[in-house]
Amino acid sequence: MIGKPSIIIAYLVTVFFSLMLTAVSANQPTVPLGDKEDCMAGELAQFGRYIGNWDIHDWQFSKDTGEWAEGAGARWNFVCLGEGTAIQDFWMPNDGPLGTNLRTYNPATDTWEIAWAIKPAPGFSHIQARQDEQGNMVMHYKDPVPNPPRRITFFPPNDSGWKWTLELSNDEGKSWFEVYRISATPSR
Repeated sequence: MIGKPSIIIAYLVTVFFSLMLTAVSANQPTVPLGDKEDCMAGELAQFGRYIGNWDIHDWQFSKDTGEWAEGAGARWNFVCLGEGTAIQDFWMPNDGPLGTNLRTYNPATDTWEIAWAIKPAPGFSHIQARQDEQGNMVMHYKDPVPNPPRRITFFPPNDSGWKWTLELSNDEGKSWFEVYRISATPSR
């Protein structure tokens, strides 16, 4: 039996491949990239504002030492697809597996539906995001649900870049503690 999260992921993948096939059949580039402006109208700007190429500095919290340790860094590139149909990003760490997110806005629920895939993990993870009152993009895993629960927050960008955090909860989301953070600056 196919569950609701599986249907949403299948829909996101179908939209992506339909865009690619349409572009190929119309004798367009194989990936229908849109201009950044295509993803900057209305709610699309919530993730559209991250479009670009970013250098990532990262830190991980050590439960054993109680201190933060600097990571190896990464590159993270965001692109607009299909004249504002979706936003895709490519996570390229300096010392780990590649990953990608496909993000589409669902006006019926005022949420972002996100399909996350990373090389060593099978299939997709379904994540939902919503903008909070401060303008942060707050993401929660829907399927598979991780144990312990986790949330990811993108903070609004400024001229020098933006910040991002990963938090875990040991009490089913009543309280959260930060375990990973990044700082993104425009790639040179």
